[in-house]
Amino acid sequence: MRNNAARGSLACALVGLALPVAGYVAARQLKQVTIVEATEATCGSAVLGAAALMLARRAQRRIERTLGRAGSRGTARAGKLLGILSLCIGLTAALALGFYGLLNYFG
Repeated sequence: MRNNAARGSLACALVGLALPVAGYVAARQLKQVTIVEATEATCGSAVLGAAALMLARRAQRRIERTLGRAGSRGTARAGKLLGILSLCIGLTAALALGFYGLLNYFG
């Protein structure tokens, strides 16, 4: 029995963690991309992190409902932990952009 929610949770979390790295590399390598734009892209990590958390919860419910036969308990747990990390990174980037906007507006 497959637990696709656990796999999806892990995939969303990993993409959410890769997004800030990709944004930073794009800002360093491409002249058209600024670090502010890379930080804006990093805010997408919050959305992916939240999706990972919802999928991990669905996977854990399925594991409980099937009395463990669904499997992928470790994958769901990893997706949940990495999803929390991705959510925190995205929210931190959003806060940084908010303060940057305030400083530009008042400064």
